[in-house]
Amino acid sequence: MAEQQAGGHVAIVTGANHGIGAAVARALARDGCALLCTFWPVTDPADPGIPQAYRDARASRGETVAEQIRAAGGRAFAVKADLSDPATAAALFDAAEAELGPVDILVNNASGWVADTFAAAGPDRLGRSLRPVSAQTSRQLLAVDAMAPALLISEFARRHIGRGAAWGRIIGLTSGGPLGFPEEVSYGAAKAAQVSYTMSAALELAAHGITANMVHPPVTDTGWVTDAVRQAVAESPELVHVATPDQVADVITYLASDAASLITANVITLR
Repeated sequence: MAEQQAGGHVAIVTGANHGIGAAVARALARDGCALLCTFWPVTDPADPGIPQAYRDARASRGETVAEQIRAAGGRAFAVKADLSDPATAAALFDAAEAELGPVDILVNNASGWVADTFAAAGPDRLGRSLRPVSAQTSRQLLAVDAMAPALLISEFARRHIGRGAAWGRIIGLTSGGPLGFPEEVSYGAAKAAQVSYTMSAALELAAHGITANMVHPPVTDTGWVTDAVRQAVAESPELVHVATPDQVADVITYLASDAASLITANVITLR
């Protein structure tokens, strides 16, 4: 097993090839954390409501972010990881421990995002194409956004407790709300499940020095934000900002710090 650097931490960040995940990986690395960055290239169908640059980012491989971290003097490597496979969680922790040392920060960022609906399929209010809810859409979202975080948390907890560790951080990302997520219904349902898993982890694992929180970002420009989206934010009485991935990453890295030791079992809504 690799020797963990004195005073350093080791993190797994899922979905770290673009957007918020990439920003979190770079920010944690600047704070001296070693990173395992997971990625899974997704080729989305052409959609007039979603910029091609965003589809290209989702299809990108994850080595670039790890290379940037190493070029800046940090430690990082990337792993192509199918989070819908139940065996992936243990394999990721095995890889991180072999290369970097024991993992004490887990950021569940990856998403199998699709936009689906119970109403008639077609373009939504922002011009994006909607699919009808199906076994495929529900299975995809529940596997990546609910089951995978649960298995990663379980693996994190088992190894943490097994080695008698006393410090750990679990952070997930969510969306939707108490009334679900109309026009992204499977995504909203899967994120609600992830919230429940993470809140349970916060209470069950507190005695072992682990905090667990969920971050609900505002609309974040990871490449999918169009003029129609910006107009919708400007006209909304509830939405305030279109954030950058780096702004969201700042909150996540704070939650992963020593200063956030009293912050646990929260869904932190950013506006």
